Amino acid sequence: MTSSSRQLSYIELRGEKDIECVNLVVGDVRHSISPQGGGTFSRRFDERLSFEIDQLSLEARRRTRFFRTPETKVYPIEVQSGSGKQAIKRDKVDITFEVSSQPVSTDPGSLPTATSGGLKPTTEDLIEQCPRFRILVVGKTGAGKSSLIDRVFGTDTAGVANDQPGKAQIGNGLISSQNDRFILHDSQGFEPGEGRNYDIVKSFIEAKKKEPHIKDQLHAVWFCFPVPIIDHGERLLEEGAETFFGEPNEAVRNIPTVVVFTKYDKLVTHMLGKGHPEADIEAEAEQYLQRHCVEPIQRFLKDQDILHVAVSSKPSRLRGLDELTNLTYDRVSKSFTSQPNTISPVPFAAAGAQRVEPKVKIESSINVGKQRYWRALASSANFRGFTMLDCLGVIHADIISVWNFHDPSGYLSSEEFRNLMVNMAAEVDASTGSSPATTNLARSGTFSGRPVPLMAATIVILPFVAGLAFVRWVNESYQRLQNMHPKFMAYIVDLTHVLNILFALKGSEGGKKLTRREIKLAFNAYYGSSWMEEVHESIRQFKCTITDHDEIIEKIEKLVLKTDREAHVTSVVKEISSVDLHLEQDEEWYT
Repeated sequence: MTSSSRQLSYIELRGEKDIECVNLVVGDVRHSISPQGGGTFSRRFDERLSFEIDQLSLEARRRTRFFRTPETKVYPIEVQSGSGKQAIKRDKVDITFEVSSQPVSTDPGSLPTATSGGLKPTTEDLIEQCPRFRILVVGKTGAGKSSLIDRVFGTDTAGVANDQPGKAQIGNGLISSQNDRFILHDSQGFEPGEGRNYDIVKSFIEAKKKEPHIKDQLHAVWFCFPVPIIDHGERLLEEGAETFFGEPNEAVRNIPTVVVFTKYDKLVTHMLGKGHPEADIEAEAEQYLQRHCVEPIQRFLKDQDILHVAVSSKPSRLRGLDELTNLTYDRVSKSFTSQPNTISPVPFAAAGAQRVEPKVKIESSINVGKQRYWRALASSANFRGFTMLDCLGVIHADIISVWNFHDPSGYLSSEEFRNLMVNMAAEVDASTGSSPATTNLARSGTFSGRPVPLMAATIVILPFVAGLAFVRWVNESYQRLQNMHPKFMAYIVDLTHVLNILFALKGSEGGKKLTRREIKLAFNAYYGSSWMEEVHESIRQFKCTITDHDEIIEKIEKLVLKTDREAHVTSVVKEISSVDLHLEQDEEWYT
């Protein structure tokens, strides 16, 4: 069944500097387009906008002199047939946008041809089925829910009702503008005076289990209890919590549930204040947790299959966030995956939403790739009619979707960044003469033999000239080229490693929007490292036949999940530790 509906994923307007405001008009609905400076406005839509032909236009409001009424001009957008990037020019305005046809086959094993509407990222279908990871966090006032959510999901403030009594409304899903891939339901705990909350929480969980659509169901529950300081007369569970956990509870059965002991740092501070040697503090704190937190919970839970973990969200003493993330992701994967060797929309949403554990991101990327496009690498028939750049583009889109950086300007999807990654991947085949020319840059003594910029400079200089003039094969039709799998392998692995480095650079600043400077620093750090050389050499030495797609995928998995990955990331990040990453200003890709 077909439809004339199209979908818009990205739009950009470049005009004169007197333009002060731009809106995209879709039918009767207006969407604001973010200013990028210098007369440029752009916006990427994580959830694509559906529209009919002749429905799109841009409104641009210009500044005027002498207090005259601002002038607004409307630019109709004529969308051509087919999918992908299109560009039009109106007066002194350049408009670029990306569209796709809708619908496209939802069979995870099917691959479209160039005449069927274009290559569609696998992640689009997954996001359409479950746009957000839906989590319920239950905890009393002062339990540290806000800081926990901010740390795990990389936000500055997730809107957790400021932990103020009476503010939480469990039915109101909260979505952060800094990470819209999760939806939070916040509930007060079972503290004195909140007796009704026991029934409210139970009823809410049971109602969500009956939702017909997976995106509306509850995907995980965290019960947050501050670690009690027994010397201060504190207790772990209030009366309502004891009732909730003490009886057979069908409400949370089959829903991934974790009991989170928060404010572990408070326990450590208390022990240090009592004179416990700092060298022994971790072991003693573990014994305390076991006696006063884990064992009481286990007595109440009896045979209920609920996990537990102790965490600290304090920057100077972070603890347990990676364990909490992994426990939740593993349990979600088991609960929402019905068929082996497939990826479910809910585990994909959980992996994308969290901003703590890079390994979860990488594993999710592998699962997405194995569903469709990675399996096509060894056979040109699977990409019939598409250029190499088309094929790399859809793989690129899937990978960056999983990593889910706060990238409102779409820098990771930009042509400039994709060109950088193509240029890097091309070096795996340097012996063929296809290696791109590098600029004549200063060389750092800590890097490997290729010329790279010194990253302590005020402006980060990239090691490649702009564009793809020296990588001609990317514009060739896929089936006309032989032995393309090394370049595909290098592209996937290189992109994954660059994003892993960028993830480490962002650290706890996941709520701040991504800058080109940060991307350039991560790119240069990897490009100038022995890590990239080792990866490329391993791919050059890899021998397989054109039909060995399973061996190719297995090799990619080994390279992106290699046991020394974390050590490499740490080493590479140290090389740029002297650079001030906290500067607010951004910079252009090329100067």
